[in-house]
Amino acid sequence: MIRVRMLMAGCLGLTLMAYSPRADLDAGHYLKALTDAEVELKANPSNALAWAAKSQSLTAMQRFWEAMPAAEKALSLNPNLADALQARGLARVGVAVQQRNLNSLRQASGGISDLEAAVEQDPSLTTAWFSLGLAYQELPGILGGSTRKALKCAESLHKVHPAKGDLLEGTILTMDARWPEAEPYFARALAAAPSDPDVVQGYLEALGSQETRDALGNTEQIRRRIVEARRLLPYVRASARGVEAVSLTLTDVGLLIEAWDVAKKGLNQVDAPSLLRLQLGKIAARTGFNREEGLALLDQVLREPLEGGSGGYPAAHWRRGQILRDLGRKAEAKAEAEEALKLDSNHPGAKKLLEELQ
Repeated sequence: MIRVRMLMAGCLGLTLMAYSPRADLDAGHYLKALTDAEVELKANPSNALAWAAKSQSLTAMQRFWEAMPAAEKALSLNPNLADALQARGLARVGVAVQQRNLNSLRQASGGISDLEAAVEQDPSLTTAWFSLGLAYQELPGILGGSTRKALKCAESLHKVHPAKGDLLEGTILTMDARWPEAEPYFARALAAAPSDPDVVQGYLEALGSQETRDALGNTEQIRRRIVEARRLLPYVRASARGVEAVSLTLTDVGLLIEAWDVAKKGLNQVDAPSLLRLQLGKIAARTGFNREEGLALLDQVLREPLEGGSGGYPAAHWRRGQILRDLGRKAEAKAEAEEALKLDSNHPGAKKLLEELQ
């Protein structure tokens, strides 16, 4: 009897320790998800779920040239795995955004097909529903996009994750120039999940959009952005992406010292300080504020693993190049622009910087 109980306890322990990367991926902990996937693959190279998690992590880090083969490997091992379909869909959409040419339409179409198949296999995939909704809203009608289809995704997502469903619906309505209709959905999402960095980031981005400016007017939009960024900061102090969103909003409205201080103070409080180092480098590059410190922080970003969810290493090289240009170190700036273009051959900021330096 004792041996049976021990065996049952051991089986239960194995069940509890089962590999499950989705929580980390949904929370934006891409470095952890990537590390865990690599550990799993070292022990079992045929783990399709680990290949899918690796792919999605790499996509978030803008490393599409690695993400796509990892997704294909996952699908070769398990063609019906919803996580693998989601991973390839996200990688394809990421490549489409990066390519910015006619070939990108084919990638976008393939990515949408993968995401559609993913949610059909597993309707609980929040990332797939959200990405699919945005894709439907942004695609022209001739490629199958429509606000109606996008809102259907929000409706489906709401059943799985009410706050994310409200966030998606508010985002779609904002993109459709319907800010008064969008606002209650954002309010409901924030009331339900005020510390969710995705909700805070999505709301602040929508509040800063051209569509919202057209609805509110420039002065009122700026006032609202300042009020809301300050109000939401206490809820997201432990989240790098949340603090980044607040700092970015304050930068956009010209409160540079406050934006810098918010990000700087967050370095020792957040889950992924690499994102805030990149944000501080962006402030220095965009505004000329604290250039030398911004340059040092970007140097650190490029020496260490960078959490996914921002512009990745191409953005770090580009911003470093901007600062070096402004400091008169043009040869070094040119080298940084070239490094950015090695990673993203169509990066518009790096292209423009290189043209200016030629």
